[in-house]
Amino acid sequence: MTTEDLNTKNDFKFNLSFYYKSNIIYFVVFVLYLVIRGEFVEDSFTLVIHDPVLYFLALVVIFSIVALLYNILLNKHIEITDKGISFINRFKERRFELSQIVFIKYFRQRRSTRYKRFRLVRIKIANRMRPIMFRISDYENEDDLYNKLQDIKTIIEGN
Repeated sequence: MTTEDLNTKNDFKFNLSFYYKSNIIYFVVFVLYLVIRGEFVEDSFTLVIHDPVLYFLALVVIFSIVALLYNILLNKHIEITDKGISFINRFKERRFELSQIVFIKYFRQRRSTRYKRFRLVRIKIANRMRPIMFRISDYENEDDLYNKLQDIKTIIEGN
């Protein structure tokens, strides 16, 4: 592999599907509990509002919506070009050239059942104490991201 193989710019956005799914589930549980705890009296529905479980479920729904909005606002993504790799969010950008990358290693999480699904990537950068770590499955197009990181790894090991 050479740097000509990486000529195209690739963006890998942070996968928000977990946040969307959890918000839907929390909201459905909240509504179901609200309907079950409510009282049906003479063809009308009376809402029970002095229930601590209802307050707790409402807080869970609110916090999950805030977490989703926060991650939408951050707009995290990884950009891989022929010159290097960039970790970008709305507020900052960390760009590393290929010459700065010392090594790329892959690890599996211990509780993982599938080999690729929860693969962690550790990228060691020269003149930086701590390596950069992220989970491939946290980003969209995880197979393409893995392949691009493999291409970078072969380029680095070739030098």
